[in-house]
Amino acid sequence: MRLLPFGLALLLGLAGPAAAEVHERVLDNGLKVLVKPDRRAPIVTSQVWYKVGSSYEPGGITGVSHVLEHMMFKGTENLAPGEFSQIIADNGGDENAFTGTDYTAYFQTLAADRLAVSFELEAERMRRLTLPEDEFLKELEVVKEERRLRTDDNPQSLTYEQFQAVAYQASPYRNPIIGWPSDLDAMQVDDLRQWYRKWYAPNNATVVVVGDVEPDAVFALAQEHFGPLQAEPIAPPKPRGEPEQRGERRLVVKAPAKEPYLIMGYKVPVLATAEQDWEPYALEMLASVLDGGASARFSRELVRGERIAASAGAGYNAFSRLPGLFRLSGIPAQGHSVAELEAALHGQIERVQTELVAEDELERIRTQLIAGKVYEKDSVFYQAMQLGQLETVGLGWELVDEYVDRLSAVTPEQIRTVARKYLVPEVRTVARLDPQPLDGGDGAPRTARNNATSGALAHAR
Repeated sequence: MRLLPFGLALLLGLAGPAAAEVHERVLDNGLKVLVKPDRRAPIVTSQVWYKVGSSYEPGGITGVSHVLEHMMFKGTENLAPGEFSQIIADNGGDENAFTGTDYTAYFQTLAADRLAVSFELEAERMRRLTLPEDEFLKELEVVKEERRLRTDDNPQSLTYEQFQAVAYQASPYRNPIIGWPSDLDAMQVDDLRQWYRKWYAPNNATVVVVGDVEPDAVFALAQEHFGPLQAEPIAPPKPRGEPEQRGERRLVVKAPAKEPYLIMGYKVPVLATAEQDWEPYALEMLASVLDGGASARFSRELVRGERIAASAGAGYNAFSRLPGLFRLSGIPAQGHSVAELEAALHGQIERVQTELVAEDELERIRTQLIAGKVYEKDSVFYQAMQLGQLETVGLGWELVDEYVDRLSAVTPEQIRTVARKYLVPEVRTVARLDPQPLDGGDGAPRTARNNATSGALAHAR
């Protein structure tokens, strides 16, 4: 039996009791309600998660989930456009929403005694959205401008979007969450009406409440406000499996930019699809060994040591509905080329494929990674996020209880095994940004780490 360092053992002890306090109830209409009391402050976060996101969208209407998210604030049978947000503000709360590949979620943070306000409003727009065409046309232009600013005019984001489209051939993860421009241009308000009717029902949603609350009181409020809503037939999306990749794929993106950029991705499993249940945890630890802070290998060796990279990142998301990518990315330092940076990243991969990570290095990385997961529990919002995401992608919220323990059990041998098994050229896609003249634009890119870790980018309104 392996003994844990004192600091890590203490963190695991802190993580355990809090995760055991989740209470669950399913209403007669299929709505699942999760409640986790946290009485450190008199506040509450309420989130509604719908099992629909960009990976559910067929060709021709990409971006519809995100546009519908915007329209959820634009009027119901009993609320005028903007009134939802105004009521939350009048009650001293904050609210917003986000769309991901596998979910769309809406949230409010309020004083604990205002939870009924949140429930009443969310129940209203769950089944009574009006979707007026004039509001739709205005909001569609907002989304198009968001796309121009975040993607079309951002060279690294544009490269990332093209990279995703080449890395995947059939998987819906090849489509951007915000949608392709031609689909946005062709979108009609009836597309949203059909999407809303198909997916926005109590039996396709999970309500998560974390804060200074009593579970029975929350369940009673949920029954009062959501209980009368009718369930709807929900057909799961048809499988869109990714065919086997049989060789490396490469692409070059030419766009106005100040500096080149490189991103690589390897096809890897996630928790829902892994052959061995420990593999995703080992991949997550591998990402942290490479890019887990200032003491990790990329920062220590490529940025500060060899000074071959101005920045470098690694990212992996185990919590998705479909298989994903293990990503590496970077910006070469002045005087070094993209080819030199790529060779250096390959060298780092070859090293973890041949050498075991030293125990002291692994324990340092492990402690930092788990500390981040544990300290997320200081936020009622992120506690609710963990529960909602796991439940909505089909893994079950109970995974919160074991997640930290599973990370702590990863061995150096397992890290080497997944590196050898999955980080191979046959399933690799490489994208390079070739900077073009700026023509007066600033071309300012985001950091490499932000793009490397964005496996399921979410667009908030």
